[in-house]
Amino acid sequence: MADEKTYTIDAGGKTLGRVASAAAKALMGKTRADYVPHIDSKVKVQVVNASKLHVTEKKRLQKTYTTYSGYPGGIKYETLSHLASRKGNGEAIRRAVSRMLPRNTMKTSRMKNLIVTE
Repeated sequence: MADEKTYTIDAGGKTLGRVASAAAKALMGKTRADYVPHIDSKVKVQVVNASKLHVTEKKRLQKTYTTYSGYPGGIKYETLSHLASRKGNGEAIRRAVSRMLPRNTMKTSRMKNLIVTE
């Protein structure tokens, strides 16, 4: 796993979940023949055309992201349309991929190898 491989995923016309699952699978290294679960494969994934992502109007209005500050009454909800208008569709892809990756010590280094361009 010495060489770095770069995967490019075109998000134009594809749904959010399919793009995110393809990116998560590539970031984990499962698309390579030398995959080992406990070693971080140095794979970079570039997602292009995030602004052309196909998201239905129902999902745009009903999909919510929840954050909690830790204080009583500190729960916040944000819809996908509000998130996309605030930070762009790239942030929705980043959050989806982040939640598809295993919650272990390699997650932060894997997320640094994800590049999303509008």
